[in-house]
Amino acid sequence: MTQTSAFAASVIITTKNRKEELRNAIVSCLRQTVPVEVVVFDDGSTDGTAEMVKQEFPQVRLHRVEKSLGIVEARNRAMRLASCQIAFTIDDDCVFQSERTVAQTLDDFDHPRVGAVAIPSIDIRQSPKVWNQAPDASALYVDATFRGGANAMRRDLFLCLDGYRGFLVQRAEESDYAIRMLNVGYVVRLGRADPIHHLESPTRRMNRIVRFGARSNVLFAWYNVPMPYLPAHLAVLTWNLLRNGARLGCFWSAVNGILRGYGATLRQLGQRRPVSRRAYRLMRLLRKNPIPLEAIEEQLPPLARCRQP
Repeated sequence: MTQTSAFAASVIITTKNRKEELRNAIVSCLRQTVPVEVVVFDDGSTDGTAEMVKQEFPQVRLHRVEKSLGIVEARNRAMRLASCQIAFTIDDDCVFQSERTVAQTLDDFDHPRVGAVAIPSIDIRQSPKVWNQAPDASALYVDATFRGGANAMRRDLFLCLDGYRGFLVQRAEESDYAIRMLNVGYVVRLGRADPIHHLESPTRRMNRIVRFGARSNVLFAWYNVPMPYLPAHLAVLTWNLLRNGARLGCFWSAVNGILRGYGATLRQLGQRRPVSRRAYRLMRLLRKNPIPLEAIEEQLPPLARCRQP
């Protein structure tokens, strides 16, 4: 794609107290075969992260806040700091294992309906499974969502749609953005690039993940699911969240998150902005299996026109 910047793309990394992991992530960005603008958003670190970036990577754009905003709002602000038309987001515990991943992913924006690309990734400390990889590199496959720490998106569209919803705090923000994008005619493409490696940080806390995941998924349904589908969707969702919490040994965290989610909806009864029934049905279809764009394109609305920020 044609860029107005001297860089081919921006790469955004939000971070908090993971200085050693972040160093590896930045190095992998700077080794890409195309020049990238690296934007590091330090979300209130206390381990010397900002000082490390300044000393070791002076070419990196660093922004630091003293008080943590949370990963969703941090990514929103970092996107506004980026300057390129295509912005990548990787987690601070991820690395571009291949030097070609950015260049390969830029090629995936060769269709106007592609609003975001889910970059293939591997949780290498868990299994060799490759997530979000197109089943056939010769076709444009569409999926329901993407991973927040392994994606690329059109920056102008992201800003036009007001980015991620900050009240989600953590988890489900990607699905929420993807369905709003689908509602205006853009899709998530499964990537064809060499996979990103996710070296899952040992500081991740499963109870927190389950709690925030349950809360955010309830809010996702409340804000996006149209009638008459909402009651059934919430009933099935609540059951699945409880079952998943029990399976992970975090049942009461799931209960807590569900209650927080429903409590938040009661405080915002007049703020529902559901997507169209067509977009909701497409999202449900895509959650089952990725689908070639040509099979669903006639069901998509005309592309929304967004002004370049």
